[in-house]
Amino acid sequence: MFRSRIVPFATIVLVVVVDQLTKVWVTTRFSLYESQEIIPDFFNLTYIINRGAAFGFLNGAHGQWRHIFFIAVAIAALFFLVIAFKQVKEASKLLGLSICLIAGGAVGNLVDRVRLGHVVDFLDFYVKGHHWPAFNVADSAITVGVTLFVAGQLFCADRNREEEKGEN
Repeated sequence: MFRSRIVPFATIVLVVVVDQLTKVWVTTRFSLYESQEIIPDFFNLTYIINRGAAFGFLNGAHGQWRHIFFIAVAIAALFFLVIAFKQVKEASKLLGLSICLIAGGAVGNLVDRVRLGHVVDFLDFYVKGHHWPAFNVADSAITVGVTLFVAGQLFCADRNREEEKGEN
């Protein structure tokens, strides 16, 4: 029982700690909008802030409502992730891991919103001048978590179909 609770919690904490440590590193070593080329013509570390959501959604909106809205959405998402985790943890370790990654990423960005009023982004990938929106470790955990969740759902659906065929 203890192990079944500590591993998900540790996964979430690990994502939050790595996310926050990398953000502190960037904010203490870079000036806002400063960029350092890491892989020429492909990857930079660029310190930016995002007051909006994923890919800068609502980044230009003004007012306290935006800040409250994003905090409320993050808390609601965490609530639903807890419910989802309780439902899938027995069905699949992969689905459980995916939800923990998503939750860790949500908490990491929530910490920024509460503490700073914005999210720190710094991973800047691009090809021939076309930049992907900058992101951070929390965003990466969410993306990997969603990808694993979709893959897990597809795998579970295939497995359930195979089991149903075997029963007929």
